[in-house]
Amino acid sequence: MSVNGTDPTGVASDDGVETIADELLDQALAERRALVQLCLYALDRASAGVVERIEEGLSSIGVVALRADGERFDPSLHEAGGTVPTDDLSLQGLVAETEVPGFCDRGRVLRAPIVTVYTAR
Repeated sequence: MSVNGTDPTGVASDDGVETIADELLDQALAERRALVQLCLYALDRASAGVVERIEEGLSSIGVVALRADGERFDPSLHEAGGTVPTDDLSLQGLVAETEVPGFCDRGRVLRAPIVTVYTAR
């Protein structure tokens, strides 16, 4: 018979352990999300050297920067920040430059990159 989540030998029941483990996992994941968001906030305001170091750290935990330079612009993946005219029709619709990198956490987009897109003159 179990009393206060323990069996008669005084060892915690499996149900109690799973509940605590689930709560700790939820807390750890919420704290990770908060720290990643704080890093993204800091990246937007940091110097180039600091940006590089934070991106390396984020990459080591599965959060990678998204830069779309040279890719075909896709509004479902990119946010258009501006356009640049070109006479080269083969460039039309391609990303000329990533203005603000996006970030992906193990395949889940945290924010889309803001890009400049080539348009025909």
